[in-house]
Amino acid sequence: MPRERAFLVGLEYRTRRAPAGTTKTPKAAPTAASQAARDAATSLSAGARAPRAPEFSAQESLEELRALAGSAGAEIAGEFLQHRDKPDPATLIGKGKLQEIKGAAASVSADLILFDHDLSPSQQRNIEREVDRRVIDRTQLILDIFARHARTREGQLQVELAQLEYLLPRLTGRGIEMSQLAGGIGTRGPGETQLETDRRKIYRRIRHVKSQLENVRRIRAQQRQRRESVPVATLALVGYTNAGKSTLFNALTRAEVLASSKMFATLDPTIRSVKLPSKRKVLLSDTVGFIRNLPHTLVSAFRATLEEVERAALILEISDASSPLSAEQDAQVELVLKELEADQKPRLHVMNKVDLLSAARRDALRDDYRTVHVSALKSIGLSTLLDRIDQALGEDPLSRIHLRVPQKEGKTLALLEARSRIYARHYKDGLVELEAEAPQSLVRQVREFVVE
Repeated sequence: MPRERAFLVGLEYRTRRAPAGTTKTPKAAPTAASQAARDAATSLSAGARAPRAPEFSAQESLEELRALAGSAGAEIAGEFLQHRDKPDPATLIGKGKLQEIKGAAASVSADLILFDHDLSPSQQRNIEREVDRRVIDRTQLILDIFARHARTREGQLQVELAQLEYLLPRLTGRGIEMSQLAGGIGTRGPGETQLETDRRKIYRRIRHVKSQLENVRRIRAQQRQRRESVPVATLALVGYTNAGKSTLFNALTRAEVLASSKMFATLDPTIRSVKLPSKRKVLLSDTVGFIRNLPHTLVSAFRATLEEVERAALILEISDASSPLSAEQDAQVELVLKELEADQKPRLHVMNKVDLLSAARRDALRDDYRTVHVSALKSIGLSTLLDRIDQALGEDPLSRIHLRVPQKEGKTLALLEARSRIYARHYKDGLVELEAEAPQSLVRQVREFVVE
């Protein structure tokens, strides 16, 4: 199937002039899409808040839209950036500019127009009438990417629920593009119901999908209960999309999860065990990447998957150290964690992709008790990261013990060898004297051999 040609449209609001007598450092005007996120970020508690993040410029926002369009399989045909004081309530950017966009899109044979902004149902219909082409907003584009990457039944259900809730208010005046016979970006819908003709079917389908997702949550809760019955902590990888979470997950677990430069390559959650330097085992969960203004319908629909983040003993927040927008991306991650009520959980900040930095910048990096710098791709700093995880985990705490174990107790000695860190070993009169660091769960098992 040939790739669809997409014409991108960005919107930048002009900043208001500062009052007389004040001076302000010039800064790129914020994009419409990032303003709400920044306002919310400034309201975070002082304990959780990082220094104020830099703003996305309109060009940087368009670059992100370009990457999203590429992940959806589109070929970029052209771009247009509109500067306005405020949005037009009917068409967002005004009818005059729409005529310019219509001509520009026609000249490059664009199949659809992508807006770097959320559109109301009426705005979307008005724009489509003016430009005589399919119009996709940012949320619909993200939903389409999720639909492409959902592999498991659970993932497909979650995407379908988000799509149905997004499409429901947009049925009025829609045509064949909402039917199961259509194809292309933004039209990968549930497919089995004719969305444009029967609202009741959609409501019925939403209730059915929610019921199935409740079953998923119940099964996940049962699996979690079984895991929690043994002292094994769960760690959750979170971060902005394309920060390298799956690459780090593979490096730590020797798994083969798909690691791709495309946005939202990871959608379905994966859990694998990792052995720490202390010999304790933990479970590591790879999760879906976050993004600026992640659609609320997606956060709600993926609640079952994101519960792994809510219940994690430690959150590993992965950032792209090579990105000039790393601080802004971290602020967006903070917002989603706050929505999940996970922003107060113990956290370790992992700055990934240090191999992409210059040698001088890399030499200037310093780890501390909250931050570790790594390259998952080049296996740089991974041992330090595992040590930090060991230190940060409060579950099944470690203690230093002295033991005297008869040599005939081979099973006990093998258990200590496998699950503790042994610092000293001496053989005397048929006994093995050991200095070891072991988790409390193991200490209880070998209590009879512990010397006070």
